[in-house]
Amino acid sequence: MSTGYHSPLLQRAGAVEAGGVDAGVAAHYGAPTREARKLAEGQAIADLSHFDVLEIRGDDRQSWLDTLSTQRINTLKPSQSTQTLLLSVQGRIEHEMKVLVDEDRLVLIVEPGAAAALEEFLNSMRFMLRVEVNNLSQTHGVLAATRPIPSAGTLIWTDPWPGVTPGGWAYSREDHPGSERPWLLHVVALDDLVSAVADEELAGMMAVEALRIAAWEPRFGAEIDEKTIPHELDWLRTAVHLEKGCYKGQETIARVHNIGHPPRRVVFLDLDGSMHTLPAPGSEVKLGERTVGRVTSATLHYEAGPIALAVVKRNVDPEAVLSVVDGETSYPASQEVIVAPDAGQVAGRFTGFLRTPPQG
Repeated sequence: MSTGYHSPLLQRAGAVEAGGVDAGVAAHYGAPTREARKLAEGQAIADLSHFDVLEIRGDDRQSWLDTLSTQRINTLKPSQSTQTLLLSVQGRIEHEMKVLVDEDRLVLIVEPGAAAALEEFLNSMRFMLRVEVNNLSQTHGVLAATRPIPSAGTLIWTDPWPGVTPGGWAYSREDHPGSERPWLLHVVALDDLVSAVADEELAGMMAVEALRIAAWEPRFGAEIDEKTIPHELDWLRTAVHLEKGCYKGQETIARVHNIGHPPRRVVFLDLDGSMHTLPAPGSEVKLGERTVGRVTSATLHYEAGPIALAVVKRNVDPEAVLSVVDGETSYPASQEVIVAPDAGQVAGRFTGFLRTPPQG
């Protein structure tokens, strides 16, 4: 859904506006695959100024957000970053936040259009605590790059993906492709947006998505539906602390991780490149005649060609060649396992997965 925002960087030569949730910024500036390569090499900057920004002030800000969310927040120091989730009682993902600790506040980066609902929820949970929630989305936005942008200031969120943060757990392999993509989000005043990138080459959202999908990183606005739990997306790596105190949805987190399996799993799909098109998000993933999942994101990568992320049923054979069906077009697709079919059920079993040591 469009937020009505229109970036001043759309005035750059060749800019073509993105659609859907990314409306308001450029899909590309005339050469999306070249832009993706430049972005990966640190030679271009992406305009994510349509992303929403909030801040939390007050003496109780860190301990308060710690009690509400899945991640350990109260031990973070200024300039440190993390990622955290708000869950339903059933453990389903309701909000995702990129959290940056500033000297006297927490800065939250969320998906375009997500700030209002998050602000409303956080204000409903203030009670008598010393916290104040402010929505900065009308005055601040985000620039993204694989290296620091000196002209964009010092409010920099560093993506923990695909590392395993303290208290986290990985459901996928150690040689993770995401390790090849550092990702920094700079929070800037919208009035300073043009000057911050005045001498820089720009990359559009198609380039951003190409790098994200190749890094197997889920996005709240893409890989999530009303039933998603963190285990399905390998988000126990970076967004969940398995050893922290009580929060809403914790019972599901612990039960699935220790004695169950996530009912679905995200997979990386290498699509047949002879089709010269891409399947739309929501396209069915089939094993023979049986629908086993849906595509959540798809892109044309500058090296890998057409690739996608999909969420499929847990018990789909990882060796099976699948097909993605979009209308009358069928795309053969081979899988790379992200979340293993036997992920979970780790009680008493401490091999085969990455795990950080207990802290403290």
